[in-house]
Amino acid sequence: MASRKKTVGTTLILVVLFLLFMGARAKWADAVQEAGMQSDKPSYASRGSYSVGTRDLAIDGNTLLEVTLWYPALKGDNTEASITYPYKMKMGDPLGTVAVAKYAGKAIQDAPYDLSVGPFPLVVLSPGFSIGASSYAWLAEHLASYGFVVLAPEHQEHLDPENELWRSAIERPQDILAVFAYVDEQVKSAGLLEGLIDTDQVAVIGHSYGGYTSLAAAGAQIDTDAFQSYCGSVSDMDEPGAWLCAQLTPHIADMASLARLDAVPDGLWPAWAGSRVDAVVSMAGDAFFFGQPGLAEIDVPLLAIGGTNDVDSPYMWSTHPAFEYVSSPRKVRVSLEGAEHMIFTGPCEKITWYLKFFSAEFCADPGWDRVYAHNLVRHFTTAFLLSELKQDAAASDALKSNAVDFTGVTYDVQGY
Repeated sequence: MASRKKTVGTTLILVVLFLLFMGARAKWADAVQEAGMQSDKPSYASRGSYSVGTRDLAIDGNTLLEVTLWYPALKGDNTEASITYPYKMKMGDPLGTVAVAKYAGKAIQDAPYDLSVGPFPLVVLSPGFSIGASSYAWLAEHLASYGFVVLAPEHQEHLDPENELWRSAIERPQDILAVFAYVDEQVKSAGLLEGLIDTDQVAVIGHSYGGYTSLAAAGAQIDTDAFQSYCGSVSDMDEPGAWLCAQLTPHIADMASLARLDAVPDGLWPAWAGSRVDAVVSMAGDAFFFGQPGLAEIDVPLLAIGGTNDVDSPYMWSTHPAFEYVSSPRKVRVSLEGAEHMIFTGPCEKITWYLKFFSAEFCADPGWDRVYAHNLVRHFTTAFLLSELKQDAAASDALKSNAVDFTGVTYDVQGY
């Protein structure tokens, strides 16, 4: 979910228009690097052995759902190509989709699949609210290099929290179901994905609202009582994220209607796709929708990662309860001490000139080096998925408590 969602939409539009008019060239201040961080290089942060390909796909349903695919690829006579990814924000009118920054990747566009040891487990990656799929290519490419197929949908939304947040809470899990149906059809009918994907090994991962989406897909159920009670308890307090409840609770009946329910359930809402998912990764995922009863419906392995200084999906609303309340026999919590919300989004190697004045909203995280943070996320996510979807013993060992000692990380684990 985009940083400071309550005000950033209107503010960013005004700032961008002003900068375009004035031709401003304000310098962006680099995030402060915490001492010693770059010296810590987790083992699974290094790229895997597979070359990586990428393709743009489209799922034709009630509405067209664009999807980006990353996969193990054959190099042929070519070396891996350099590719440039945009770190995208979907601003809505009049700006449309804006590239906050660009960064370099290493993938081959439309390369042939490497089916020599396939099919490969499927990882569906749900981006944060109003953030483009390519903003997470740094992680998707990495997973593909370890023998996973990653599909990231472009959820149809833009940065208008008042009108979009409640709607996206229902439409996003439906998008995941559409991805599953598309993959099944393509695999079973000898279509585009034949031989590439093992449909019996599936994980859903996501950031922010994408973390909410991944939890919902893994079996978490919205709990009306817990949701309204929690929001009521913080509405009169100076709680980070309380504004989010103000955007959602007036629309709970609209949410139920969009979900095709006859009325708002008193307790748990129906589940989405829990029985299909074998593992879930929530990065600063909004878990407060579900409460303890709804989160307890998840019984597959969980990895929850979040920053303790997050004010957009506050740690105590997201990463902490996800780990505490799921019923999973194996679960991991990685707390990035002092990190903020947008630490999970794309590298900001080349910031769009007219957004430099405002880029700290999306690119800076005081006290944290972004490269180091991404290495940690790569390491834990890769080890977790290798352990759960490929039964990799070495990766499982990397998740044990005595194997984790990284600067800035508080680690909790159960079942490894």
